Formats: sequence, structure tokens, C-alpha cells
Amino acid sequence: MHTRTLGANGTHALSVSALGLGCMGMSFGYGPAHPRREMIGVIRAALEGGITFFDTAEVYGPFTNETLLAEALAPVREQAVIATKFGFRIDADGHRQNGLDSRPEHIHAVADACLKRLNCGVIDLFYQHRVDPEVPIEEVAGAVKDLIQAGKVRHFGLSEAGADTIRRAHAVQPVTAVQ
Repeated sequence: MHTRTLGANGTHALSVSALGLGCMGMSFGYGPAHPRREMIGVIRAALEGGITFFDTAEVYGPFTNETLLAEALAPVREQAVIATKFGFRIDADGHRQNGLDSRPEHIHAVADACLKRLNCGVIDLFYQHRVDPEVPIEEVAGAVKDLIQAGKVRHFGLSEAGADTIRRAHAVQPVTAVQ
């Protein structure tokens, strides 16, 4: 499998397989969740086929997609790059609330919860799932920068962000990936 480099060369570069596996539909979004054992098999077959880049989010399920990915990749975690996302309001029982929440304290709490669900020591790529108009992007980027400095996150990404937002975020913390 060919690889691609996301981000600029140096410390902000992230090498991933040219193809990635988006895991949302395995447990959320497109009808009922598929059988867990079957989806674990799909994830492991993808890895055996050379796919090393896996995309999930706390909102997928909520939470269940991250735990599915963690279980599937547990024996081979060091071979995989996992991207997950923050930014939606979800209550402790896993019910998605209306609205976004990218306040720095929420980002920190989500990172800690994702680390537990993913059963890993660091999040490879942490995306803001949607731009939150209530929180300046500089504060969001600053919160992720803090997580990177704390060793909880390796790279910062943005999803559905415009060029100006990306530039402003990048001025605070280099953005490795945009989706």
C-alpha cells in the first residue's frame, strides 16, 4: 500500500496509508449497527490489506465506534493511525444534544474520554468535527496545542472548515489534515 504524508514535513507530518477506512457506518449513521464481530473482522482485514489509517469520532454511536475500533486494533495498535473527532454536545449517557461544544475545557474532557475508549496513550489525529461559531478557532487550536504538548494528541485536524478558519487555526497550532 502506498503512503501519503499529511501536513508539512517535519514534526507536523503524519504518514498514513493512501487509503483510509472510515468506520462511522459500522456502528452509526446508515441504518442499524452491524454485528460487532463482523466489523472487527472488516477492520482487521483492512489492516492486513495495508490500510493503516482509521477514522472514527466520539459522536459515532455515540462512543461505540471508538470502542469497536479499539477492540479491533488492540493486538496491533502500533501499526495503525487513528483519527477521532470532538465538537458535538453529548451527555454522559451517550445521548447527542443539540449543538456544538468546542470550549477548551470540553476539548480536554473529550480527549481524556477518547483515550479511554480507544484504549491508547495518544490520539494520532484529533479533528474538530464542525467549526463552533461560539468559540474562536484560536481558542480551539490553543486547546489542541495544549493536548499535543501534554502528549495526549499528536496532530490537529479540522473538518468542514473554510480557508480563513484554517489559516487562523494554523497560526496557533499547525493543522496537519483537513476533511
